[in-house]
Amino acid sequence: MATIFSRIIAGEIPSYKIAEDENYYAFLDINPLTKGHTLVVPKKEVDYIFDLNDDTLAGMILFAKRVAARIKREITCSRVAMVVLGMEIPHAHIHLIPIQSEKDVDFHREKLHLTPEEFQEIANRIAK
Repeated sequence: MATIFSRIIAGEIPSYKIAEDENYYAFLDINPLTKGHTLVVPKKEVDYIFDLNDDTLAGMILFAKRVAARIKREITCSRVAMVVLGMEIPHAHIHLIPIQSEKDVDFHREKLHLTPEEFQEIANRIAK
């Protein structure tokens, strides 16, 4: 059975797309820690990020770097943190999180509650 990320990539589940190429897809996290919190996933469904072949992993990091530059340009932040946890969904992914301090990367704190309009506005800004 396809993961939720594979279903998002296939267009079966809507997302706030930030960027896409033939191998990777980036979209806003619907439970964000900060505005602009983005997920980067390979289109090939692999559970554990370090099970990706070297070329796919390297390409994913370079794709994430380009997406992070867009986030940094459009979202007020000191840095864009890159976090790999990978326990909640069995599909390799990278979190790109605009931060002002390390406290912004605490996954145990309450998530932001944004409206669909706020998500779309953020996605539009980052995707341009």
